[in-house]
Amino acid sequence: MSEIDGSFSGETLDQAFLQMFRVAEADSSSEAGDRLASVLTPEEALAIFDAQLTSRHIDFAALAMRERGKGYYTIGSSGHEGNAVVAEALRPTDPALLHYRSGAFFLRRAQQLEYAHAAHDVLLGAAAARDEPISGGRHKVFGSRSMAVPPQTSTIGSHLPKAVGMAFHLKRAARLGLNEDIPARSVVMCSFGDASANHSTATGAFNAAGYIAHQNIDLPLLFVCEDNRIGISVRTAPGWISRRFSAKPYLKYFQADGCDLVDALRTATEAADFVRTTRKPAFLHLDVVRLFGHAGSDVALAYRTVEELRAELARDPVASTARLLLDAGVLHRDELLERYEAKRTEVMALAEDSMAREGLRDAEEVMKPISPRTPQKVSIEVARKVETESRREFWGPRLPEQSGPLALSGHINRCLGDVLVKYPEVAMFGEDVAKKGGVYGVTRGLLKRAGGVRVYDTLLDEQTILGLAIGAAQVGCIPIPEIQYLAYLHTAEDQLRGEAASLQFFSQAQFRNPMVVRIAGYAYQAGFGGHFHNDNSIALFRDIPGIIIASPSNGPDAAAMMRTCIASARVDGSVSVFLEPIALYHTRDLHEEGDGLYAAPYDPNGAEVPLGEGKTYGSGEDLTLVSFANGVRMSRRVMRKLEAQGIRARVLDLRWIAPLPTEDLLREANATGRVLVVDETRRSGGVSEGVFAALIDMGFGGAMSRVAAQDTFIPLGPAADLVLVTEEGIEAAALELMSRD
Repeated sequence: MSEIDGSFSGETLDQAFLQMFRVAEADSSSEAGDRLASVLTPEEALAIFDAQLTSRHIDFAALAMRERGKGYYTIGSSGHEGNAVVAEALRPTDPALLHYRSGAFFLRRAQQLEYAHAAHDVLLGAAAARDEPISGGRHKVFGSRSMAVPPQTSTIGSHLPKAVGMAFHLKRAARLGLNEDIPARSVVMCSFGDASANHSTATGAFNAAGYIAHQNIDLPLLFVCEDNRIGISVRTAPGWISRRFSAKPYLKYFQADGCDLVDALRTATEAADFVRTTRKPAFLHLDVVRLFGHAGSDVALAYRTVEELRAELARDPVASTARLLLDAGVLHRDELLERYEAKRTEVMALAEDSMAREGLRDAEEVMKPISPRTPQKVSIEVARKVETESRREFWGPRLPEQSGPLALSGHINRCLGDVLVKYPEVAMFGEDVAKKGGVYGVTRGLLKRAGGVRVYDTLLDEQTILGLAIGAAQVGCIPIPEIQYLAYLHTAEDQLRGEAASLQFFSQAQFRNPMVVRIAGYAYQAGFGGHFHNDNSIALFRDIPGIIIASPSNGPDAAAMMRTCIASARVDGSVSVFLEPIALYHTRDLHEEGDGLYAAPYDPNGAEVPLGEGKTYGSGEDLTLVSFANGVRMSRRVMRKLEAQGIRARVLDLRWIAPLPTEDLLREANATGRVLVVDETRRSGGVSEGVFAALIDMGFGGAMSRVAAQDTFIPLGPAADLVLVTEEGIEAAALELMSRD
C-alpha cells in the first residue's frame, strides 16, 4: 500500500490502486461469481465499474486542474462511488436531487440514457466554462433536464424539503395532467451526507415525510444518506445515523455497505422497490468512506489519524468493485489495469479540453438567467380571459363582481378564486389556508369550491411549506403557498434564497420554480401582535437576486398585481413574494369613518399592473410623497392635511419593491423637486435606502428626506406607535422638507 502523505492526495489513492492490482491474482475459490450473478450481468457490472472509474478519475483531474490554476471545484466523490448502484436500482426517469458527492450516480444514469458527454459536462463545470450545459459555468453542479436531475446548490440539506414537495405532488400533478415528463409510479430520490442529516432543514423534511406517511398519503420518496461519518472535520457520533433512523416511524429503514457493490445494489433495489410499490418514503443508509479531505485544499491529517485513513483506504469502493470483477472472472488483471489507465487518458483529455474553454464573459452574461422577463408575453397572459360559464361553475350564480364594494382581503379572495378557475395547475396551501380560510379569512371558501387537491392545509413548518412549493413547481404546478406572518418566514429564508430563487441561475432557466408566496405582513395591528405578528423587516427579500416583491396598498391593485405575478410565474418561471398589509385587510374608510373610500367593487378584468409600474395620487407641484402598503393610505391622508396648509402634494405608490418603478419615481420626483419617502420598514435595510439610491443613480438633484420606522423589534400594544411611522411624523417631516431653501 502506498504511503499516506500529509494531504492524502489523489496520487496516494491512485498509487494504492495500481500497487494493489499490479500484483493481484483472481481468487478462483471465492463465491464472487455467484454473488455478482445474483444481482447483475457481467455487462451491467462493467458499466457500473466504468461509472465508478470515471468518477474517480474526474476527481484526480479536478485536482490537477486546480494545481494549474484552471479548476475551481475540488469537492470530490472518491469513496462514495457506491452510489452508482442507486442509479441502477432506480429508473432513469425518476427525479434525482443529488448530493455533491453523488458523481458516480450521475455518470451511471447518463450511461442508462446513452448520454456520452456527462464526464465532459462535469469537468466543464469544474473549469467554470460557459459551454457547460446545465449552469453555463456559474457553478459546478450535477444537473440535466434530460436525465431528470435538477441541479442543487451546496447549501447543506436545503434540497430535502423540495424533494418532499416533489414526491407529495406527483400524484396531484398527474391528476391535473401536468408534467408528462415524469411517468406514473415514479420515485423521487434525494441524496445527502450524514452531517447534513443533522441540519434543521433536513430534520424538518424527515418530519414532514413521516407526517404525510402517517396520514396514508402517497409520498414516493427515497432518502439516500451517504454516510462517511464526518462533516468537513467534525466526526459524526458512531452509530448516530442508524440509531436515529432505524426506529423512525413511517420511514422504512434500509442499511447497506456502500463499498460493497453486491450488498449495496441488493439493498438499494429493495428500498427503491418498496417506495415504488407502497408509495411510502424510505431511508437508505449507505456506509461509505471519504478518501480525500473535504475539498482539494483540505489537509485530512490535520484532523484524522494515519490509521483511520488507512482503514478508509482499505474499503475503497472502486478497488472493491475491481476485486469483485477480478474474482468473478469478468476481467483479468491486465484488462482491469488497461481499463483503469484508458479511463485516466480519456478523462484527462476531457480536462485539457475543459481548461481551454472560455469562461463567462461579462456581468450581463452572468446575470442573464437569474430572472428572465418577457413583459409582452406576460401582458398577453394577464389579458387572457376565462369564460363566464366556468366562473359560474366555481362561484355559483352570484359572481364576485356582484358583491358590492370590498376591502383588500375581499379582492385578494375573489382574485385567488378566479386564479383557480383560470389555471388548473395552481395549488394553494399553508397553515390554516383550507378549512379555516386563513387567519384573516383571505382564503375562506376556496377549499369548498376548488377541493382538497388544490387547496389544503399543511403542518406548521415554514421550511416545509416553501419546500412543498418548490417541489410542486418542479412537477408542473404553480403553487401559491401562504406564510401566515412575515416574521415566520425568517426561519425558512434559505428555501427562497438558496433554492427557489437560484434554480434558473444554476440551470440557465432549464429548470424553474414558478410560485407566488403570499405573506401577511407589516405592522399597525392596533392592540395586537408584538414582535412576531407585527413585523416590518423585508430586507431579506430585497437582498435575493431576481425575485419579484409585490406590495399592494388597496384591493383593486392587489387583485391586478396578483394576476401579474401568476402570469409571470407561468410565462417566465418567476418567484414572487406577495406582501399583504394585514392592517388594511378589512379597512374600508380613507379619511373619515364611514366614507367607504378605501373599498371598491371587484373587477375580474381590471386594468393590468405591469411589473415595476407605480401609481400616482394627486397632482400637486410642491412635494412628492413616495410610499407603499400602509404608508400609502397614511400619505394620502397627510396629503389632504398639507393641502389645508397650502402645500400641494402628490403620492406615488411604488406597488413593486422589486423591481422598483424607477421611471415613475424619477418622473414624480422631477415634477416637484422634493421627495419625502414614507418607509414603514426600518431605517437600516428598509425600502427608502433603495429609493434614494435609485434617484441618485438617475441623476435626481432635488431635495430628499425620509421618515422611517426605528431600527427595533416591534413591541406589544400602544408602545408600537413610538417606533413606527405615524401620520403626525409624516406631516412634520413634510413641513421640515418644505422649509428648506
